[in-house]
Amino acid sequence: MGRLTTHVLDTARGMPGAGIDIKLFSLEAGRHLVATATTNTDGRTDQPLLADETMLAGSYELEFAVADYFAVSGIPAGDPPFLGDIVLRFTIADGESYHVPLLVSPWSYSTYRGS
Repeated sequence: MGRLTTHVLDTARGMPGAGIDIKLFSLEAGRHLVATATTNTDGRTDQPLLADETMLAGSYELEFAVADYFAVSGIPAGDPPFLGDIVLRFTIADGESYHVPLLVSPWSYSTYRGS
């Protein structure tokens, strides 16, 4: 079976986004919290968010608490901050692995399906 991983890169400072709280929600039969994590010093989670028997096909949301991160980073993000929580909605197919990177600054973000 596959697994779901993520990492965050702080493009404003050119470094990993460490200490960002992440929530993963399943959107099957309503919105349900299925995992939480905080990025480590490399901007990654210590464990996959989903793996093996928890890696089920369906629609999901990853929620990244970037306003909190930038509030303590020393980079002015506006008052109130332009970006709050970034929510990425995506779909997982059976048996595949997914890596969902987030590249973020106080004013913009981008994502893609990585390998």
